[in-house]
Amino acid sequence: MRPILGVVVLAVTLAPDLSTAQEVEFNRDIRPIFSDKCYTCHGPDKANRKSKLRFDTEAGAKQDLGGHFAIVPGDPAKSELVRRITAEKPAMRMPPIWSGYKLTDHEIGLISRWIEQGAKWEKHWAFIPPKRRPLPDVKDGNWPRNAIDNFVLARLEREGVDHSPEADRERLIRRVTLDLTGLPPTPAEVDAFLNAKSPDAYEKNVDRLLASPRYGERMAERWLDAARYADTNGYQTDAERSMWRWRDWVILQSQHAL
Repeated sequence: MRPILGVVVLAVTLAPDLSTAQEVEFNRDIRPIFSDKCYTCHGPDKANRKSKLRFDTEAGAKQDLGGHFAIVPGDPAKSELVRRITAEKPAMRMPPIWSGYKLTDHEIGLISRWIEQGAKWEKHWAFIPPKRRPLPDVKDGNWPRNAIDNFVLARLEREGVDHSPEADRERLIRRVTLDLTGLPPTPAEVDAFLNAKSPDAYEKNVDRLLASPRYGERMAERWLDAARYADTNGYQTDAERSMWRWRDWVILQSQHAL
């Protein structure tokens, strides 16, 4: 086993660090760091803001701080932000020890590379209007039935992988019913779909499932779990609660996507 282990260690050691070559994206890589570890002192809360510096806006992050700048696009060495997050003296290092936050080496590297790559700022994804991307070219132009199929097939062709054969109708109704409701189809639903002669029988079945209360319950489940919802208090004081009204409201809103 030792020779094999040696080869593995050597391969890992000599493997190129692909992360350093990847373009750092502000929304994906940098904004979460600023939000989690910088906003307490340099965020939107004016009362708690330190040094009149803020990282929640581009203007605030790149402003003139009396002859020096927290962020100098393209030059990490001249960026006060990099100097402070890499400072050896605890009194100079950011975030400060008393804050309870600490940047990892990976996070420091991301910030440095982001600045080196030009410190491109991006709007929060919620305020970026969605744009329809052009469909990728595919060799088998007859296979895609919708835009998503084009992207899937383009990747499969790029990887040299053949697409799976089309599923039969029984598998289709089972898959879509489980996806949308979390429950398997009933025998009656399967028979109705198998005997349907309409060319858009599948689309009609999807519409039926989307209109089902089971779909609303399926979609609401994630939000209710995140809020730690429960119908009762559990084994300690298993008394009746009135929160079911809120539960039903979440289900209703999920059902109608309001």
